[in-house]
Amino acid sequence: MFLLNGQPLAIGRAFTHMGIQYPANWLQLSSEAEKAAISITWVADPVRADDRFYWDGDVNNPKMLDDREEVDLNGNPMWVQVLDNSDPDNPVMVDSDERLVTRGLKYAKTQEVKKTTNSLLAFTDWMVIRKAERDVAIPDNVATFRQAVINKCSELETAIAAATTVEELIALDYSFPTME
Repeated sequence: MFLLNGQPLAIGRAFTHMGIQYPANWLQLSSEAEKAAISITWVADPVRADDRFYWDGDVNNPKMLDDREEVDLNGNPMWVQVLDNSDPDNPVMVDSDERLVTRGLKYAKTQEVKKTTNSLLAFTDWMVIRKAERDVAIPDNVATFRQAVINKCSELETAIAAATTVEELIALDYSFPTME
């Protein structure tokens, strides 16, 4: 991004400097020497961290890795609220028997891996059913593919559970095998 006196300049927008009005296309049309003459500098845009793993794209603000059971201000456990309609004229929210849990990145990534695995296996599931019901062989390439997908899922679930930092979670290889 271009900076003038430490302030960003928008490309395609006119600006004024020391009483001189510069047109909207000046940054695109001017030379580096012309920009330098009025102290315009170029600074690379900061790299934004992946919003799937960091709040507001800030690498110093990672999202929560592990699940957290929530507590109130006094440290008492919080419970999932459900609607109690026992008095139809006065329905109220009451605590259920289920603890209130805020899910972390590990949970989200594990669910994503399971969903991908199920999606990849779904189009050959009928062959497994056919094998169970009528003893028709599953083609070798399909059986090999299915086992590779299942192995990758298991490998990723183990690696996700073992991750101790967001960086370790990001570094995992989430690519799945393809059918040959």
